[in-house]
Amino acid sequence: MPLLTRITGPRDLDRLSLEELDQLAGEIRTFLVDAVSKTGGHLGPNLGVVELTIALHRVFESPKDKVLWDTGHQSYVHKLLTGRQDFSRLKMKGGLSGYPSQAESEHDVIENSHASTVLGWADGIAKANQLLKRDSHVVAVIGDGALTGGMAWEALNNIAEAKDRPLVIVVNDNERSYAPTIGGLANHLATLRTTDGYERFLARTKDILDRTPVVGKPLFDTLHGAKKGLKDFIAPQGMFEDLGLKYVGPIDGHDIEALESALARAKRFGGPVIVHCLTEKGRGYQPALQDEADRFHAVGKIHPDTGLPIATSGADWTSVFGEEMVRLGEEREDVVAITAAMLQPVGLDKFAKRFPDRVYDVGIAEQHGAVSAAGLAHAGVHPVFAVYATFLNRAFDQVLMDVALHKCGVTFVLDRAGVTGTDGASHNGMWDMSILQVVPGLRLAAPRDADQVRAQLREAVAVEDAPTVVRFSKGAVGPAVPAVGRVGGMDVLREPGTDRPDVLLVSVGALAPMCLEVASLLDRQGISTTVVDPRWVKPVDEAMAPLAERHRVVVTVEDNSRVGGVGSAIAQALRDAGVDVPLRDFGIPPRFLDHASRAEVLAEIGLTAPDIARQVTGLVSQLDGLTHSRLRTDGAARAEPARD
Repeated sequence: MPLLTRITGPRDLDRLSLEELDQLAGEIRTFLVDAVSKTGGHLGPNLGVVELTIALHRVFESPKDKVLWDTGHQSYVHKLLTGRQDFSRLKMKGGLSGYPSQAESEHDVIENSHASTVLGWADGIAKANQLLKRDSHVVAVIGDGALTGGMAWEALNNIAEAKDRPLVIVVNDNERSYAPTIGGLANHLATLRTTDGYERFLARTKDILDRTPVVGKPLFDTLHGAKKGLKDFIAPQGMFEDLGLKYVGPIDGHDIEALESALARAKRFGGPVIVHCLTEKGRGYQPALQDEADRFHAVGKIHPDTGLPIATSGADWTSVFGEEMVRLGEEREDVVAITAAMLQPVGLDKFAKRFPDRVYDVGIAEQHGAVSAAGLAHAGVHPVFAVYATFLNRAFDQVLMDVALHKCGVTFVLDRAGVTGTDGASHNGMWDMSILQVVPGLRLAAPRDADQVRAQLREAVAVEDAPTVVRFSKGAVGPAVPAVGRVGGMDVLREPGTDRPDVLLVSVGALAPMCLEVASLLDRQGISTTVVDPRWVKPVDEAMAPLAERHRVVVTVEDNSRVGGVGSAIAQALRDAGVDVPLRDFGIPPRFLDHASRAEVLAEIGLTAPDIARQVTGLVSQLDGLTHSRLRTDGAARAEPARD
């Protein structure tokens, strides 16, 4: 009977021998490759933390002790050891989340899967434990990539302040976030990785000096008293100790016995301790180890033996952007690219290969990336900062006060905008078109197809006196959606065939094909519809108000929150222009969305052609009823005097 099937909770690990624990680690890796190859998911990170997760749950008592995971994409092993071994619907509707989930287990705490937050959480929980006199421990697992985020260092500064507050920080150091980790911190950790370390050096020195007559013991005591300087010389972990944090390591992150020993020492210390663990992303799976790009950080459905994808899809939005960036780079020497530790996921790998001196990876530090972009623009180049839409939230103040206030020509490219689906609540890019509406001078484009990505990216980088934003969806890009005309700067996608049409349907971005389907369904109900794509949704095109005035009702459809989104902006523009036309806005409701496929999420929130067409038909019927009611009232009023 496999050992893994006998693990229903962390305490089941206590009765296993070291040999059995090694067997269990092998079984877990086999399980992960088999399960994730069928569903897709974060494979490489989880293969790297098998022994570390086992050791954590052997030393600490979850859920009494809180084990917190930064980003959480490396929590699959944690799920397995806490009783969740059905991975058949991983990241699918009704199945396990790809991240920790409070709804799934009492062993899970942080759900947001945005990097560099775990130390702040840990600091807060440790403070509460101390205040409420709890005897439980807090363990924060953070990757070396997440330590490039400024929030992590803000938290470390606070954590180090309380010398008697128990908190164990486990640095999972695999030299990577998605791709290899870069920057000064990465270089420092690399130095630690390549030294024997102070503790082993000191042990060897003590052994030698203990055998040296007369001077041996006094000399050892002198060296031990000079611990700080010696540590900096032998293994420069002084950066952490200068903050007031006890440092243990580096530890082999695949040696369960060594890990348990280090974690137990940290647990007993009674104050903040950093345990530095060296792990190998993708460990035990050769296709992952051979993938130099990101060690199978995240995969789709693959053949488990070869690691090759089962099916290939057409061009996706990201690759269209990446290819156009290379063309722009060849035409304009002033165009540079910025990424926040996601060179390949946001499509900048080809640009980096072609122009290696014109790409800046700032690490997981979106705030710094935005401010650095402002400096680049001020100094005479045009930065293109490509980032997932959900992560731009973290840099809002910098977009507002550093880029927009200073009228800097910076282009932000937002990948995975709108509903992304399987990665869950924190990865949906559903807030960007709302939060950016309040930024003065900012211009925001929502391309509907690949041709528009190329065209609007070029329009964006041509702007040198204001921030510009280009946002597009996740996944495959569909066929081109041709325009049949233009009104102002807006593309007309469908003309109504009548001088007084019923509905002006404003289609935003990738939802254009669905909006055309809505118009066809309305046409079958005898409701004439004009469909327009604003292309640039901020500012609202000046032609929008007079166009709306020619229709009985305006309908907006966007892959963004309804609160403060494009529909709200258009409604305000119509009010400002004195155009009194009813407006119905369709978008994402103001709630966090559970993980499921994009199509399932859109169906759940009513962003489908039949749902929208049904509601618009009802709205037009109400208007017809009001019109007939007014006619009857007016007729009766006119007839009344005749009877007198």
